[in-house]
Amino acid sequence: MPKPVTQVATTDISEMMNPGHERRMDLPGFAAEFVDFPHYIIRITELIWHDRQVERIRDWYAEDCVIHTLAGDVVGAQTVVDNTWATLRAFPDRRLDGDNVIWADEGAGAFYSSHLITSKMTNKGPSEFGPATGKKVRIQTIADCLCANNQVVEEWLVRDNLGLVQQLGFDADEIARTQANLDRANGFSLTDFHKTNWHRTDSFDSPEVDPSLAAVIAIATMMAIWQEQDWTQVHRLYDYRADATYPGAAALYGPDQIEQWFAPVHAAISDKRVAIEHIAEIPYLGEARDVAIRWSVAGTHSGDGRYGAATGASVYILGVSQFRIMNGRIREEVTIWDDIALRRQIETARCSK
Repeated sequence: MPKPVTQVATTDISEMMNPGHERRMDLPGFAAEFVDFPHYIIRITELIWHDRQVERIRDWYAEDCVIHTLAGDVVGAQTVVDNTWATLRAFPDRRLDGDNVIWADEGAGAFYSSHLITSKMTNKGPSEFGPATGKKVRIQTIADCLCANNQVVEEWLVRDNLGLVQQLGFDADEIARTQANLDRANGFSLTDFHKTNWHRTDSFDSPEVDPSLAAVIAIATMMAIWQEQDWTQVHRLYDYRADATYPGAAALYGPDQIEQWFAPVHAAISDKRVAIEHIAEIPYLGEARDVAIRWSVAGTHSGDGRYGAATGASVYILGVSQFRIMNGRIREEVTIWDDIALRRQIETARCSK
């Protein structure tokens, strides 16, 4: 009888990198070195980032793959190679430690992963945000990957760039303003880039999922926070001891702090529409469940809240949330979106006036 499928959140990396040779699940089209799908995700990440086998990205990413980020799309395996080397020049000691992989079998030999990563690194070279600072930073990222035939064919990448910028000692709004002005000089608009995504939320049909209790709780939480702003419901859905992490490396405890954190966000952005784009769920320990939701929000920067004086800009957010649900309530959460790219959309409106 095969061993259980790898549970990343509870397994040491040494065991995940040396799991033996026996397949633990049906994995058609994937190389024999991978015993199951979570092992595939962890192993290629380790080899690329920790063993610096960067050129092997061309083996594990489709030649025409698309990586969606809030700052724009990245197209092609070679571009992923180039961007990885650029990141390592800026942060040569960067690690990508896998905290969890929540995954789903998409059928027809395709699999989907939501990979929560913690990166520790030192800024020793110029980055996209400015000159080297010499500062040590720690940020979280979630990479959602659609994989088939031993390759990533599409990816949705969310990184806490606000937390990164702040730890580097830069001003987030100044960085966003500089990027927006550079966009304008290059004839590009991040707001225009996301127009299709913004309108897509008007009539978005959520994916069909197994209506498990954990999935229902996670979806209800997203809707209560973003669309309904029903804080009575939010307080019912979270455990009073809930640990939550949000952009800017904000570490929150309990639904009261979550409500306080969101208040200036809601003050700033009106007419919000939420699209639940993908859901994956795996067991944790005992009866607990881990749920990953990829989502998007579209709205209007119409209020003087978190992002300064209202601009009337149409804004779009691509986000991923991972929830750990115990006893029918959320006990742990990590929610990530690129808040620098969101500010960049707002600064695009400011610099065009």
